[in-house]
Amino acid sequence: MNTSANGFRWKKNIYAALVRYLLLAMVFYTLCRIGFYLFNTEYFPGITGGIFIQLLAGGLVFDLPGVLYSNALLVLLITIPHPLRYNAIYKKIIKWVFVIVNSVAVATNVIDFIYYRVTLARTTLTIFSQFQHEQNIPSLFLHFLITYWYLVLLFIVLVWCLKKLADKIDYEGPQIKSPWLQYITSILLIPVVVVLFVGGVRGGFKHSTRPITLSNAPQYSVKPQYAAIVLNTPFALIRTATTEVIKKVDYYSSDDALNKVFTPLHVPTDTAAFKPDNVVIFILESFSKEFISAYNKDMGKDYKGYAPFLDSLISNSCAYQYSFANGHKSIEAMPSVLCSLPSLQVPYILSQYSGDKVNSIASLLKSKGYYSAFFHGAPNGSMGFLAFSKTIGYDDYFGKNEYNNDKEFDGIWAIWDEPFLQFFANKMNTFRQPFLSTVFTASSHDPFILPKQYDGVFKGGPLPVQRTIQYSDKAIREFFQTASKMPWFKNTLFVFTADHVSFQSQYAKYHSVPGTSSIPIFFYKPGGLQPSFKQEMINQIDIMPTVLGYLHYNKPYIAFGRNIFAEDKTPYAINYLNNTYNYFWNDYLLMYSNDKPVGLYNYKTDFTQQHNLINAMPDTTRVITNRLQAFIQQYNNRIVDNNLTTEGSQLQKTAGQP
Repeated sequence: MNTSANGFRWKKNIYAALVRYLLLAMVFYTLCRIGFYLFNTEYFPGITGGIFIQLLAGGLVFDLPGVLYSNALLVLLITIPHPLRYNAIYKKIIKWVFVIVNSVAVATNVIDFIYYRVTLARTTLTIFSQFQHEQNIPSLFLHFLITYWYLVLLFIVLVWCLKKLADKIDYEGPQIKSPWLQYITSILLIPVVVVLFVGGVRGGFKHSTRPITLSNAPQYSVKPQYAAIVLNTPFALIRTATTEVIKKVDYYSSDDALNKVFTPLHVPTDTAAFKPDNVVIFILESFSKEFISAYNKDMGKDYKGYAPFLDSLISNSCAYQYSFANGHKSIEAMPSVLCSLPSLQVPYILSQYSGDKVNSIASLLKSKGYYSAFFHGAPNGSMGFLAFSKTIGYDDYFGKNEYNNDKEFDGIWAIWDEPFLQFFANKMNTFRQPFLSTVFTASSHDPFILPKQYDGVFKGGPLPVQRTIQYSDKAIREFFQTASKMPWFKNTLFVFTADHVSFQSQYAKYHSVPGTSSIPIFFYKPGGLQPSFKQEMINQIDIMPTVLGYLHYNKPYIAFGRNIFAEDKTPYAINYLNNTYNYFWNDYLLMYSNDKPVGLYNYKTDFTQQHNLINAMPDTTRVITNRLQAFIQQYNNRIVDNNLTTEGSQLQKTAGQP
């Protein structure tokens, strides 16, 4: 029934009209998705009817924020309570706002029916920078209209249908007779609409949900190469509107000059036989180096560490005093650790280039017969890890869904580390060898909740995070107790790093620029690596080439880091914070902002940056600046050109000396 006892009729209600407008827009986004696929079937082989239905369903996840973003004015016009909402002219204005806005959305989708073939990606705002210097835009546009007249005709038909269906949406005047009661009800509904709107554009209401981005598409696309189908062009344009665009630079005028200074192309010369050891990578949530005693022997008697097991493990590992993160967010760690690709200017996963084809340790080892799996105890899809792991070639993903026991869920972020790392160990015992496994821990994340049985067990220190560091350290100890009894254990290289430092820091030393990226990075192989603790530099992007070098991987690949076990290149590290590049080279930290060096420090003797040497050491400043600019040019230009694999690179015989 549509009529209640007091005469309320839902079908003629103004909020019902809003819902119908939005649903109508969703229908046309789906029609455009079908058209997009039909015009580009050759680019998406292997799609069956069942797969296509899954892609259509996945597309709804991106259509909803796209529709809400583009129809924000419509939502505002209908939601804000005032008498004109029911005026005939006002209703026509609302209708035309809907038709015009969604006609533009349809147009962008239809243009991508053809333009996708040029870029092999949904159009983003980079299109404007790409064509900003073109003088023949009018002629290009005219050429498009003439050449693809059938798309113009299709667009006209779609807009005509959109207008006709929109004309059928109507609503009557206030159905609550009392003006005051009607006004109060409308006011009370505003926060409801706001909450629903925000949840829709973010892609969910979970605590761990980040605003959905282009990089989430592989999660819903069955195969990463189908990601363009589940996306829609309005979403791609709008979602990159607030993202800083990575632009090509030309500090070096020729590739030869550039490659002599720095090249990310690795051409191994190792002639040793490939060593098919298993590889297990731990990415520890918020494990700042300041929590681990092995790195802080100079801190004095008042210092206290909170990771005794990691201390003992480091004493039997290859570790480095100066070890740095390449980013400051969890989403920046995965490309750095697993692809040797730092996030500069903008997190790579959130950038408009997140669909670029990249090397990863998973994709490269796949050619050597490795099976790969990624583990994260949070709800599947959290932080975009599931999608990105699929994009870079991991075979399987194991998250909260696969763990399948919410009794061990902390209620906010993830399954607690202790049970999840046991799950991790036991699951690996079912894998065929050789395998690559990566686990991203979670319990040391704010709000630092521990299982009830550990209330009072871990005393921690002055910071709440320190209790959870102790807990996670215990969880890692128990993992090794379990794993050490398994047949694959002795044939496994273990790699430890953190995603980034904790936002909670006790010591002033770690409030400096080097301190805010100081994390543990070390390598452990049971009986297979000579323990050492070197006063050298390493950063996350060194992990992939170091592991590949250890295994004697012999094929060319792209990596922005270095193999620390073999290469004699000068150590370097990089990260980006507050619009400033922080480039570590040899003993120095160069800070570079607005295309010029702004600081030079000897980070080994001046860790807290008290003495700027930029004027005292102009020659050193110039040399390091040249090397940083080469790094930036290789990074920016390769990302913009989708040239991050050897398939797109011309093998250079000249190896760079960074």
